[in-house]
Amino acid sequence: MHSTRLRPLGGIDNPLEMEKDICNIISKYSPDYVKSRVLRGPGDAALVALRIAEITARVSWFTATLYADRLMGHEDTPERVRLRAAELRELLTVLGPSFIKAGQVLANRPDIVREDYMNELCVLQDDVPPFPDAVAFAMMEEQLGRRLEEVFSSISERPVAAASLGQVYKAVLRDTGEEVAIKVQRPGVEPTILRDLYIFRTCGGLFNALSRKRLGCDAQLIVDNFGKKLLGELDYTQEAKNIEEFERNFRDDPTVKIPWVRPDLCGTKMLVMEWIDGIRCTAPDSIRSSGVRVDDFIKCGVVSGLRQLLEFGLFHGDPHPGNIFCLRDGRIAYVDFGNVAQLSARNKAVLIDAVVHAVNEDYRAMAEDFIKLGFLAPGTDITPIVPALEKIWADSKGQQLSDFNFRTVTSKFNELVYQYPIRIPERYSLVIRSLLTQEGICMTLKPEFHFLEVAYPYIARRLLTDEDPALRERLFQVLFQDGKFQWKRLENLLALAKEGASGGRASNGPDAAGGLDLSDTAKDALRVLLLDDRLRTQLMLALTEDNKLHISEVLNLLRLVQNDINPQKLVTEVVRDAPSLGRQLLLSWADRVLVS
Repeated sequence: MHSTRLRPLGGIDNPLEMEKDICNIISKYSPDYVKSRVLRGPGDAALVALRIAEITARVSWFTATLYADRLMGHEDTPERVRLRAAELRELLTVLGPSFIKAGQVLANRPDIVREDYMNELCVLQDDVPPFPDAVAFAMMEEQLGRRLEEVFSSISERPVAAASLGQVYKAVLRDTGEEVAIKVQRPGVEPTILRDLYIFRTCGGLFNALSRKRLGCDAQLIVDNFGKKLLGELDYTQEAKNIEEFERNFRDDPTVKIPWVRPDLCGTKMLVMEWIDGIRCTAPDSIRSSGVRVDDFIKCGVVSGLRQLLEFGLFHGDPHPGNIFCLRDGRIAYVDFGNVAQLSARNKAVLIDAVVHAVNEDYRAMAEDFIKLGFLAPGTDITPIVPALEKIWADSKGQQLSDFNFRTVTSKFNELVYQYPIRIPERYSLVIRSLLTQEGICMTLKPEFHFLEVAYPYIARRLLTDEDPALRERLFQVLFQDGKFQWKRLENLLALAKEGASGGRASNGPDAAGGLDLSDTAKDALRVLLLDDRLRTQLMLALTEDNKLHISEVLNLLRLVQNDINPQKLVTEVVRDAPSLGRQLLLSWADRVLVS
């Protein structure tokens, strides 16, 4: 799960294979594994039958109320819709953790659930009464293989938090004196979830044809992906590995705190990690009154979220306010790493392509990105979708940057789901959920917050300073449109990147202050100019476009970057790379001679 470099994109023709690219987190889930755990003896089949009867009875009653509403003409009245949506949320809560988690997934699927029901499912919580402390302590000792007194000098008598999958205690390690959080799994939750997954998959086989038509893949595949993620949340040893991976990713980032974990004290049903002493984002008033600079904290959160998506490809799948803390020194801290997802290098590259195409207002290419990302099936006619995308983006981009609202744009996009054959792949429903949740947290801290004001500087900085050749290529795509060099775009990118460097840490910063260093960018530009005849010709045309020398534009750019290029570093690296560059020039010249 180490971060990977971007690679050239390749097509995937099979949407089922594409859907499997949701998350590469290791999971013990497989249909055979679930069946072997659920049907161990004759009595187990009876338990499955009883569970099916319970689910059928409750769901049938709810379906009957919807049918009655339709008969009486009340199905679309606002009051009745709010009532039924609340009843659906309560139904899922009563049916247990599998249905709670399923509801949380559906809350981000506008291609499956109508918007008014989605809004109700967004507040679906899995808070439940705690199970007995004696049971929790006994399970801890079973996982540790020794008495609690041997490991902890003290432990809270009652849990500090409880949910459907487990509960958390605060303790102090005997060997180091450090405070830790102990998460212990609710007894009996795994057999219930396995039984539900077996029922889901068995019933899903009856709906494969419909699911293939509506969603582009088998219903059983959707269940498999859901089961993989859910069993991953139940395996606390996997969560410990997730924490370690996040810690490696953010180790050099002074604005982000990832708690350490004690793998030697963890088991499949018990997790021991650093206690985070901060203010949960569920208490925005406390954060504002703590003395922390709210603007800087918001920037930390947005940039760390974008780094997870676009750099590491490993991102927190459930960044709700209870899982995010503001520390006294202004850092952001994350907890609860059971629900994480992973994007492949290919998907990261396509996401960046989509950003580039949005900047270039290339709406046809944006629609083609939708096919690559799995929102549209391969071979879909994108002609009618292009103007719809243009309207959504142009309406937003036509306003000032300060007016852009990610939730509004997402809501407009959700309307397209019902007009065109668009589906939301699970991995991107998690991405959308993550971004929307983070924007919501930021807006509770600062109501006038606007996502793009923070996101754009980060993306500009990344395009200008990242050493990845694929990102360099995308930078050139931004700077050239219809064969013409876009001077204003380059000035805007530099200005935005400087804004991103002025506070908070973005990736690839050259020094502890996080300043903008364009020395490597300048060196790469020189290399490309020497080796790429086509680009060299384009730049010469740009300098003499419209029968005039664009000296003023060049001087403006030099003034913008004069403090961001280290001449000594640039000269040193050019001299060091001169033999390699000369060899490449000779090979390029030889190739042209042979071709001619």
